[in-house]
Amino acid sequence: MSTTVGSPVPRRQVEGAAGLTRIIFITAAAAMGGFLFGYDSSVINGAVEAIRSRYDIGSGTLAQVVAIALIGCAVGAAIAGRVADRIGRIWVMRIAAVLFTVSAVGSALPFALWDLAMWRVIGGLGIGMASVIGPAYIAEVSPPAYRGRLASFQQAAIVIGIATSQLVNFAILELAGGEQRGHLGGLEAWQWMLGVMVIPAIAYFLFSFAIPESPRFLITAGRIEQARTVLAEVEGRGVDLDARVAQIEQAMHSEHRSTFRDLLGNSGFLPVVWIGIGLSVFQQLVGINVVFYYSATLWQSVGIDPSSSFFYSFTTSIINIVGTVIAMMLVDRIGRKPLALIGSTGMAISLALEGWAFAAKTDSGATVALPHTQGVVALIAAHCFVLFFAMSWGVVVWVLLGEMFPNRLRAAALGVAASAQWIANWVITASFPSLADWNLSGTYVIYTAFAVLSIPFVLRWVPETKGKALEEMG
Repeated sequence: MSTTVGSPVPRRQVEGAAGLTRIIFITAAAAMGGFLFGYDSSVINGAVEAIRSRYDIGSGTLAQVVAIALIGCAVGAAIAGRVADRIGRIWVMRIAAVLFTVSAVGSALPFALWDLAMWRVIGGLGIGMASVIGPAYIAEVSPPAYRGRLASFQQAAIVIGIATSQLVNFAILELAGGEQRGHLGGLEAWQWMLGVMVIPAIAYFLFSFAIPESPRFLITAGRIEQARTVLAEVEGRGVDLDARVAQIEQAMHSEHRSTFRDLLGNSGFLPVVWIGIGLSVFQQLVGINVVFYYSATLWQSVGIDPSSSFFYSFTTSIINIVGTVIAMMLVDRIGRKPLALIGSTGMAISLALEGWAFAAKTDSGATVALPHTQGVVALIAAHCFVLFFAMSWGVVVWVLLGEMFPNRLRAAALGVAASAQWIANWVITASFPSLADWNLSGTYVIYTAFAVLSIPFVLRWVPETKGKALEEMG
């Protein structure tokens, strides 16, 4: 059956494709960058107090060491789209894998605080590149009927990476006798925590040789026959390949590789770019990465012992996986906007309860504690917050950023949105230790306010992209 140029591929053709297993493998391999993204982002959680002790630094300096990787993330995200348009999506994955590997080795064997910070910046470059190239590549190789669920693989990989890092951290801590600075094989426990990432980094590099280049990049580069081969592989041989190539070419006709200048209108960025930036910023300003960067330190700050704090960090990461699975099942059924609104409401309530609970903290230092009732509420609310985030904004933002931009803008716009996300992440990560010292409860009230504000933002400005082909995004 012929497909009309400019129209989406009929759903029944996609559903009848014999290569769905292959599509899932391709998506999962590309999402390995998301696994590294999650692992590298969260692994520092287990090393925070050890770094503070080893280098004898205060909260401000510690926050900068933790957050400095996010500067690399912002740079990596900003350049990834442009580089991908020049040399291809697969080569960007390989560059990111090399950066992850170098960062893991360097972070495990630092000479001083300054070079630990430098290795974290290098790892941040890899994270930033992976954060852009993963959703862009997956969106470009996924059949429209499955794109929402396949795009969710990126977030699923991120949360599995987070959970794995916490499990590895907990296991290493136990092997080191419950001491973050305990010795194992000539290194301190926290060094092993940071170094283990070299294993998935090498796996990501090898997987990049087992998946095809994006058909849209191949068409842009004039490699039409290769694009036809990839389209047949990912959309099924029953699809009219000539019509599909023509559809993509028509959508890209007279377009050039996107640049920052293409994103500008008469008054700053184009509206769709501002929406992408808003999604990215709200995703971070609710404070989600406080959970993944500082949860062990947070729980210890309210009187929980180190082993239990590591365990709670692990359980929240499991809840993160559960929420992500729920989102993967719902994102193509109920749509992106309803899921985001459900998540915003749940996060706002959970964060408000955490703020209330932390207001009851008593004493300080070694005698700090929470009353029993408030302690139970804080633990439950923290897990609920992660659940609502994971089942909504954690997945929906990445799906929308991969879908909502027109073809001519996608790479550059996604880079700007992802950079905004990393900058907002840096603001939260760098400010949390000082804010927590000032007023932990007040800090959570701030995060609650952002969760509440995200509701009218979604209602008024965020488009619904469910079921639309990428070429329909105008």
